[in-house]
Amino acid sequence: MSEYFAKINWVRENNESYIDNKYSRGHKWIFDGGQTVLASSSPHVVPLPYSIEKNVDPEEAFVASLSSCHMLFFLSIAAKKKYVVDSYVDEAVGIMEKDSDGKISMTKVTLKPHVQFSGDKKPTMEQLEKMHHQSHEQCFIANSVKTEVVTEISV
Repeated sequence: MSEYFAKINWVRENNESYIDNKYSRGHKWIFDGGQTVLASSSPHVVPLPYSIEKNVDPEEAFVASLSSCHMLFFLSIAAKKKYVVDSYVDEAVGIMEKDSDGKISMTKVTLKPHVQFSGDKKPTMEQLEKMHHQSHEQCFIANSVKTEVVTEISV
């Protein structure tokens, strides 16, 4: 068993009455390694100026977590198979909508990994698909959510 920690810190500004619902949703995520990430609600959920568009929102972080987890497993699998990966870029997209229970949720995340290999040994499309399938099966985050996660491989 492993435990993971994040400190979420929001403070009301002195000039915000708060009870009028006109307050900044800007806050910080502070991680145990010392990294701080500026966060906010999504402008799709809470309009500007009460959201901070340049900050990371929970929905973006959710998509990034799925993509990052998948990528880390993919890199490990590729290394074990002696494929040399030069770069891995994923322009992942999450769809938030009403689910089958009528609740707003992240119903689908599409991973769009583009992997560059070098050296003499490069995977076929079939091998690439198998490695991405294995990555999905092993990803702790994907195993933890009800969201449909699909992979569209580009070469």
